[in-house]
Formats: sequence, C-alpha cells, structure tokens
Amino acid sequence: MKPTARHRRAAAASLVGAAALILSGCGSENDSGGAAGGSVTLGFVNGANTNFHSCLLKAVEAQAKTDDAKVYSANSKQDAGTELSNIEDMIARNVDALIVQTVNVDALEGDIAKAKSAGIPIYLTSVATSDMSSVLGAAVVDLKKVGGLDAGWIEQDAAGKDVSVGIVAGAPGAASDLLVGGFKDGLPANAEVVANQPGMFNPVKAQEVAENMIQANPGLDYAFVANEEMAFAVRKAFDAAGAEDVKIVTVNGTEEGVAAVKSGEFSATVANSAMTIGQTAVKNTIGLLDKDKTVDKIANIPLVLVTKDNLSEAPQYCPK
Repeated sequence: MKPTARHRRAAAASLVGAAALILSGCGSENDSGGAAGGSVTLGFVNGANTNFHSCLLKAVEAQAKTDDAKVYSANSKQDAGTELSNIEDMIARNVDALIVQTVNVDALEGDIAKAKSAGIPIYLTSVATSDMSSVLGAAVVDLKKVGGLDAGWIEQDAAGKDVSVGIVAGAPGAASDLLVGGFKDGLPANAEVVANQPGMFNPVKAQEVAENMIQANPGLDYAFVANEEMAFAVRKAFDAAGAEDVKIVTVNGTEEGVAAVKSGEFSATVANSAMTIGQTAVKNTIGLLDKDKTVDKIANIPLVLVTKDNLSEAPQYCPK
C-alpha cells in the first residue's frame, strides 16, 4: 500500500472515528479511540476479557501512541459471530489494517475474506493460518510448544514414575485447543491424563472444574491449567480439598504467576509476554504496510519455561 493512499485512508477513518466517539464515548474497551491523530489508522479486534487480552490491548494502544498511529479496539468476548461483526465495524471505519486476536482459528476464514474484499489487510496475533498468503503477517506464539514445555517439565519431575494428570482447558477453539494438544503430545508414556475439562478461561468455572476433578481423582499428581487466572482458582480448590501436593503447570508469565512459582503455588509457567505480542503486532503491521523489507511477515514470540531456577528470566508481561 502506498503511503499517500494510506494517509488518505487514515484521514477518512479519523472522520468516521470522531463521529463514533461522540456517540459511544472514548476509551471504552469495546470502542477505544486509542492515540489521538496519527498517519496510520489500525483496528484491533480482541478475543476476550482475560488478563492476557487486557494486557494485549494496553500494549497495542501504547505502541500505537509511540508510533504516532490511531487505534480503534473492539472485543469479541469469545464469540466468533461477534468477531466478524467487529471486523465489519472496523471496515466501516476504513482503517488501514486490522490486528486480530481471534477467538477461533476456524472463524478466521470468513474474517479474512471479508477484510480482503474491502481491501483491508489483516495482521494476526498469537496464531497463524495454514495459508498466510491472504494475510499481512502474524506475531505468532507457538502454542503447541507452550503446552509441550509444561509437559516436558512434568516428564522431568516424574522421572519415569507412573503419574496421573488433569487438564483444565480454556474455551474450545483457537488458543486452548493448541495449548492442550501440545501438552498432551508432549507427555511421556508414564503420564496418564485422567481428566480434561474446559474452564472457559473463567476462574469461577475453573474452580468448579477443579473441585470435581480432585473429588473424582483424589490421587492426582499434576494439573495443566490453560492460563494463570484459572490456575490460581484451581490451586484454591485443590488446597481446600486437602490436595496441596498436586503440582500445577500453567501459562502466561504474569508478575503474579512468576511470584506463585517462587512461592510454590505453581511448579512452572510458560512466559509468553502479552506486551511483546502487542508491541510486535503494531510495529510490524506498520512496517509491512510501508513495504519495509527488514520486517518479517511472521514474527515468533520468545517463550520461557519459568521455574524456581530461572525466575529472573521471565520477561515483562504487561505494560505498566
């Protein structure tokens, strides 16, 4: 896309955005004005309301401000239909590009087709599609590898002994399926998965799942939990049931999660910084729009398995 065309599009989007902000109010999570002014206008379609998604939004907005871009945001709240509607709204704003944290990889086909027909490129966060020719780029978290790193910790800790494992997954689709798939594939033969239920990325639901899980499997050795917010609720449920010895491995690498590894509440967590993902998405989207040949189409986000032995290696998770 030529800079002159992008500038004209940004000007048009600014007029649309100004009218929308008068109607809806600026700064809300579902319709954020982001940085004032700017030569590039981005639409950010977020996937849910977890701590990860909140930090991702903060990172996108902060980086957009640094790069003199305007960003509008919307939240799909784990619903594929809402995601498509949000993308249609961003198209109506005539943004220069869309950054999408999808709720479901299967939903992306329709999202990409809709944006492509409007001439607006999509940049993906966390996941990539099997065919990247129709998208601008992606900041990819290898979610299968994330799950595999946690499974590897269990393999090392179990040291060949037969053990039982429970899984508290997230919401079906996209991130959770990849995380759980990578975790299960990475487990050794001596580790048996005795329970696998979705916690829907909701701590209240996760606690309920954990209560049922430990009641049905009182000898449980390990639990894999698809994010730290749920993992704290799972820890609470296990401790209340007298199952303090169940070792929890989880995902995110928040400051609270790393502190829980230090205290022994969690045995390990895989850090995949939401701040890094958001910063990378904005910088690379703008670079790719400007045909910057130094910017890779696919950027792989660094992963760190955090244990008591390497707490200092955990990257900053959320913008301050």
